[in-house]
Amino acid sequence: MALSLFGGLYAGRRVLVTGHTGFKGSWLVLWLRQLGASVTGLALDPDTHPSHWALLGFDDVADHRVDLLNATAVRQVLDTHEPEIVFHLAAQPLVRRSYRAPAETFSSNVTGLINLLDAIRDCPSVRVLVNATTDKVYAERDAPGGYLETDPLGGHDPYSASKACSELVTDSYRKSFFNDAVASPRIASARAGNVIGGGDWAEDRLVPDLVRAANAGHGLRIRNPLAVRPWQHVLEPLSGYLRLAQMLWHDRDFAGAWNFGPRTEGEISVGALAAQLGTNWPALRIEQDAGAHPHEAAVLRLNCNKACTQLAWQPVWNIATTLARTADWYRQFDASGQVQSADDLAAYVNDARRLGLAWAG
Repeated sequence: MALSLFGGLYAGRRVLVTGHTGFKGSWLVLWLRQLGASVTGLALDPDTHPSHWALLGFDDVADHRVDLLNATAVRQVLDTHEPEIVFHLAAQPLVRRSYRAPAETFSSNVTGLINLLDAIRDCPSVRVLVNATTDKVYAERDAPGGYLETDPLGGHDPYSASKACSELVTDSYRKSFFNDAVASPRIASARAGNVIGGGDWAEDRLVPDLVRAANAGHGLRIRNPLAVRPWQHVLEPLSGYLRLAQMLWHDRDFAGAWNFGPRTEGEISVGALAAQLGTNWPALRIEQDAGAHPHEAAVLRLNCNKACTQLAWQPVWNIATTLARTADWYRQFDASGQVQSADDLAAYVNDARRLGLAWAG
């Protein structure tokens, strides 16, 4: 049944995922394998313990531990596996780490992308690239209806600025090197909101920090409880990426930038999200940290009308389901070591089918 999703595009297809050892990348590999794809991964070692990638225990994925800054090694991976579709998720993804290591952040998120794009230029098998960036690429401004894909790019912190740069690089390569209407790969960028879900243990992220605090028996001090973010389960943007690549495969007109975020009810404050998550897991407790902290945008909202209308994509789970699934994933893992990611994926696909979404068959 899974092979019929996304028009059956991924069955037997050669797919490269950069950043496959990370939180979002490991969930994408799980889904691609169920879709019947032949998956190659290119990434650094997981930087958390435990790691979702290691817990999934894949033994049929070509797992290359390669730094994107090593241009020669990147080319070798593409030459060896000849991918047809590339999902670029590898990044330094943390805002607060970007303040501590700005040079590393720009190198990973800009130079690493350039090395990948140059390798794709010399790899004729590649037909589609989806570059996953972030909702933080937009120049901060008052946007009550949410940021549109046509809004100016910017970025106050090094992470956000580096991802805005990666958007400009993507657009430049599309216009300069991938402009043959017949032969060139089709390239798009995907700007997703804040993702949550089981299997994330990254530093300085709200849900993993809450889980660690609960396991240690104390409350979590939250630095910006009033900051509003577009929260969504990790499977939401991944369905968007897979749908976008499907449409790009058939039509170059889908090249460009796309937002993937939740419905309005998923745009809530950090404090509200922590409190709602606590209703599913009473051990989670929050406190306000009144100390000085690096700048982060007060409000981030995405306007996803373009994806909804042109890709026939829409969110599947509301915020209540997202938080319940996330809390249950961690509770089950803490209690028994059970990894229920495949169960969450099956439930998500079934709910998408009930909604009659185009990609769900």
